[in-house]
Amino acid sequence: TDAGVAIDGDTIVAVDARDELERRYPDAEHRHLSDRLMMPGLINGHHHSGLLRGTAEHMPVYEWLRVHIDPMHRVLQPDDAAAAAWLCYAEGLLSGTTTVVDMWRYMDRAAAAAVELGNRLVTVNYVGEHPNFDYFDTLDDNERMLREWTGAGSGRIMPWVGLEHPFYADDAGRARAVAMARAYGTGIYTHCSESDLDVQIFAERTGLRPMHALERMGFFDTPRAMIAHAVWLDTDEIRLIAERGVGVSHNPVSNMKLASGMAPIAEMLAAGVNVGLGTDGEKENNNLDMFEEMKVASLLGKLRKMDAAAMDSWQVLEMATVGGARAIGQGDRLGSLEPGKQADLITIRTDTPRMTPLLPAGSHANVHHNLVHAVRGGDVDRVVVAGRTVVADGILTTADLDTLIANVRERVPGLFARRADYLTSVGEPRGLFTQ
Repeated sequence: TDAGVAIDGDTIVAVDARDELERRYPDAEHRHLSDRLMMPGLINGHHHSGLLRGTAEHMPVYEWLRVHIDPMHRVLQPDDAAAAAWLCYAEGLLSGTTTVVDMWRYMDRAAAAAVELGNRLVTVNYVGEHPNFDYFDTLDDNERMLREWTGAGSGRIMPWVGLEHPFYADDAGRARAVAMARAYGTGIYTHCSESDLDVQIFAERTGLRPMHALERMGFFDTPRAMIAHAVWLDTDEIRLIAERGVGVSHNPVSNMKLASGMAPIAEMLAAGVNVGLGTDGEKENNNLDMFEEMKVASLLGKLRKMDAAAMDSWQVLEMATVGGARAIGQGDRLGSLEPGKQADLITIRTDTPRMTPLLPAGSHANVHHNLVHAVRGGDVDRVVVAGRTVVADGILTTADLDTLIANVRERVPGLFARRADYLTSVGEPRGLFTQ
């Protein structure tokens, strides 16, 4: 209350009472934001840019992939991917997401969009390195991102190694992915244990549960490993990933929509796993609002434990901010408002019904509860990334939103037509995980 943040360039240099900051920095540019709450920018730990919102519905995850998603990837063109990335990152910024982990294709085009829009981006190429999955990006594409884009955008672009799924690669592909992460000193990222089918397939192919199989494959012998979903982990797997420092992105809306299951997040947090939150893609959510994700994470956590006190608001806020930063190996730079960290912050209107009453302190303090259970992304008023204002008064300042929407509308008919032609040519799309 009545406080502020002092920023020098891209870095926070002080967080203190307003009067103290004005005394210490009398010559600084001052921006007074009344009826606003300031907090760290949100970190979306699992995201797919895309163009299929509202058109891939009512199927379990692997059927949904087979019928809708994989055929789309076969016909996706670079300009489609670029249009999707521009609009999705803009949607994220407008709702308070300053850092996004995006598993998508043609990631050089996505990185170029992030450089211009101003968000931070962990690029994770949508890699298939197997004869049956030769319609995704390749590890050659991924290595080119590592060589050419690491540190771009004044350090905002952070390429990782990606595999769509461990079994979208053969033995040689998995080994090369692990070796690349080690050689470039970066992270490796994949979907795993999203569905109970994962557990069955890993058992059939390796004789192990998924996390133990990934350990044997070397995934955890890299500078950083992160798993999207991690719904079907048992106690021993949770202990293992906690010991190995593996990050997890919890994606509750997607897990509910695709009927994948309820992840044991309370158990992961208790074990010390670095858990962040993610929206997943526009086609499996169907929006990129991390405030909605926080509310659902809290409610689903309570339902899973049948305990109204489970998954409290502070825990959920931490997952969406500093928990996500730790999961991507950026806990020392991102996720909280502290001197020495990057100046990534957002302000939220408090003069709204959703933030009323506003009780910052005392026995009825409710700021954290309102943020998790009431606020929506549209309540975000200002977004600053690395000290640069990219959203002001709820308006994107780094691109014209109408143009981004028009670009997507122009690309979608051709993408859908090409996908329809492909499906007609092959009849029934082939199944997943064919050896």
